[in-house]
Amino acid sequence: EVQLAESGGGLVQAGGSLRLSCAVSGINFDDYAIGWFRQAPGKEREGVSCIVSKDGSTTYADSAKGRFTISSDNAKNAVYLQMNGLKSDDTAVYYCAAAPEVLDYGLGHATCPGVYAMDYWGKGTVVTVSS
Repeated sequence: EVQLAESGGGLVQAGGSLRLSCAVSGINFDDYAIGWFRQAPGKEREGVSCIVSKDGSTTYADSAKGRFTISSDNAKNAVYLQMNGLKSDDTAVYYCAAAPEVLDYGLGHATCPGVYAMDYWGKGTVVTVSS
């Protein structure tokens, strides 16, 4: 059974930091790209960041660039999202998801497929940023 389990969410003041973790089991970790996605109340789910387990290629949404860092520990089948400089707009449920990587010719490297093409999802962890 494939399982993705997020942890690390919570309440933080604007400008603060959180580190989210995603524990992955039931798949061959090295064959997948793992992405972080988020969904704010009343909004569509959107991609935040992605890491390709095989080669470590990373991708960030514009909203995450310079503030968030994605990393993985292939030995532990885990992916992390370090979030610094949090803003109220970052308030959302954060999900990790897995799918085989796709080649993005515009980026010039592999990345996660789109939000609707991810194969496996966790249940999410809530991040609330107070202003």
